[in-house]
Amino acid sequence: SWNSGGGGNFWCLLSYYVKGWITIGVIVIFVEFSRQFTRPLNDLANQFNTMLSAIAGAERVFEILDLAEEAHDEKNKQELHSIKGDISFQHVSFSYNSKGSTVTNLSFSVKQGESVALVGATGAGKTTVINLLSRFYDYDSGEIVIDRKKLSEYTRESVRKHMAFVLQESFLFQGSIRENIRYGRLDASDEEIVEAAKQANAHSFIELLPDGYDTILGNSGSSLSQGQKQLLAIARAMLAKPSVLILDEATSNIDTITELHIQEALKRLMRGRTSFIIAHRLNTIREADQIIVLQDGSIIEKGTHRELVANKGYYADLVKAGLE
Repeated sequence: SWNSGGGGNFWCLLSYYVKGWITIGVIVIFVEFSRQFTRPLNDLANQFNTMLSAIAGAERVFEILDLAEEAHDEKNKQELHSIKGDISFQHVSFSYNSKGSTVTNLSFSVKQGESVALVGATGAGKTTVINLLSRFYDYDSGEIVIDRKKLSEYTRESVRKHMAFVLQESFLFQGSIRENIRYGRLDASDEEIVEAAKQANAHSFIELLPDGYDTILGNSGSSLSQGQKQLLAIARAMLAKPSVLILDEATSNIDTITELHIQEALKRLMRGRTSFIIAHRLNTIREADQIIVLQDGSIIEKGTHRELVANKGYYADLVKAGLE
């Protein structure tokens, strides 16, 4: 039994003590010496793990530091001062790497004030279309045209100034609700902030908070529900007064009652603005002026909700399945 490991050794010593062969002092000394022997080894292993984590973190930091500035190629680009909202994708193709195409030969047009819904399975290329429009990536071929002018001729920052995003996960920073809404337009007055909150159906719940618009939020708005965060994101977009609106799963993970408030606020926000909608819920996209169905990075169907259902194709199957 002495060779059965540390636990076996202890019970063996205990049995010796019971039989009167050794004293309790010998057991205590043995246990303490065992701890003193193993503790440095454990500390060494922990320090080695910490060192490996630090090395991995340092590699990522240096990768970021080595990245070129986003605007490094924009010396001769123009500033986009205004957008009406006529947008056209002309044979656009793009790949995140050289192994294959993420989207291929995309061609469609959206008129000023129209809404277009992008529908398709995960990985179909919906978010990629939005990334190309907002110039988070530059397309490999083809052209994106805004108001009859090439998107690539303008600086990225000036393009994004005319856009507002309402995403599935709304980012709220630590600070007051007033400051979080004002982030949509930094020179906005308090009265404009309150009006934007009213338009977004957020004013009523803000007024119920202990300090109203001066209520301090934790990191990522942890003290608010997902629906309340979305309403604040919509208020921020309202305040920005964008020409182009992008909604990416804006009503996901929301209860039914809150979704009704969000849908009502989104209708106000979308009025008169060119809107791109990514959604998995039928009631979010059925009223879109145009629905584009993507599969493996290509457009396989295009039209209104009624037209696509009548065609009894891929979109009609999605509708039957509830677009979930």
